[in-house]
Amino acid sequence: MDVTVEDMKRMFDTNFWGPVYGTSAAVKHYTGRGVPGALINVGSLFGDRGTVIQSTYASAKFALHGWTESIRMELEKEQAPVSVTLIHPGRIDTPYNEHAHSYLDKQPAHYRSMIYPPEAVAEAILFAAEHPKRDMYIGSQAKAIAMLGALFPRLTDRLMEKIMYHSQHAERPSKPREESALYDAGCGMHDRGTNKGWMRSRSYYTKATKRPIVSAAVVAGLVAWAAAKRCR
Repeated sequence: MDVTVEDMKRMFDTNFWGPVYGTSAAVKHYTGRGVPGALINVGSLFGDRGTVIQSTYASAKFALHGWTESIRMELEKEQAPVSVTLIHPGRIDTPYNEHAHSYLDKQPAHYRSMIYPPEAVAEAILFAAEHPKRDMYIGSQAKAIAMLGALFPRLTDRLMEKIMYHSQHAERPSKPREESALYDAGCGMHDRGTNKGWMRSRSYYTKATKRPIVSAAVVAGLVAWAAAKRCR
């Protein structure tokens, strides 16, 4: 509750209103020309499930998720030739921790959790552009927490209260807010952050969801092999 209303509005300008303007322009372009197109918005794990410390960010992403779902239904009702995909990234190794407008004493960071490369998100966006898909989750962690929050909301509250305070900051002090990228562009031109977590080179879960039939066949084969081996 320490975040100022001005900072909250700025966060919404970037993470909600930016995609809204982009969505409106894209839909007008596709429907005006009558050609098939793909609309892809990048949400967040925290747009499915709120979290501590990042309440403003989560709120903006919740708004984006609702906007995207509503636009999808409206376009389907109008039979517009536009597919709508919402990307749900988990924790991604971007330099957000160096540019965050932080109110914490210690610098924000992805800490003690699975972290996926930015390329995993880019690959999902490219796939969705060529293969219409309603939702794509980057990392099994994102899907698991979304499901856990939907099925067991109170349990998820307690778990996040216990874990998330300690897994969202590093040991070094935060940079001054005047140096953040909330109001001005950040510097450095780095595509990776300095997060200390369990770095993954790719998301096998995301790759599996691209080809669910093949993935299901592989899983079924492994189960059959394990059963046959046990019966020997």
